[in-house]
Amino acid sequence: MEGVSVMIDVREIMEIMPHRYPFLLVDRIVSLKEGEEIVGIKNVTINEPFFAGHFPGNPIMPGVLIIEAMAQVGGVLAFHSSPKEWAGSLVYFMGIDKVRFRKPVVPGDQLRLKLTTIRQKQKVFKMRGEAYVEDTLVAEAELMAAIERGRNETPAADS
Repeated sequence: MEGVSVMIDVREIMEIMPHRYPFLLVDRIVSLKEGEEIVGIKNVTINEPFFAGHFPGNPIMPGVLIIEAMAQVGGVLAFHSSPKEWAGSLVYFMGIDKVRFRKPVVPGDQLRLKLTTIRQKQKVFKMRGEAYVEDTLVAEAELMAAIERGRNETPAADS
């Protein structure tokens, strides 16, 4: 399936998602097909705060943060796949199944996070997530998210 090429930068992501540094784990969206599929990018650098303790001398990105990055990209998909009158809503991570970690992610890697909608029922989304470094699958999971209308009161990215 072909995605629609888009470039959603970190500022626009911050208008959608309430996360901020150091917990915003998406740098940009490179492809989005509303209701179907999204691809996001996370550049993994040695400056990430979690590398100080995971693990000194052998830095590896924690698997739970790879899943969180997937969930954040999935949140952007859910937001863009919802009715426009739901603008200002929050997307909540509800559940995770079938998680598998295949290879470690280290400083210098670029995570490509691909989320595909399995199904949507009103405000609840089920998605398949895959994380790649180059062409290698490093993690996968099924995620669930829900939208709560009218709850996002996060300041704009430039404030």
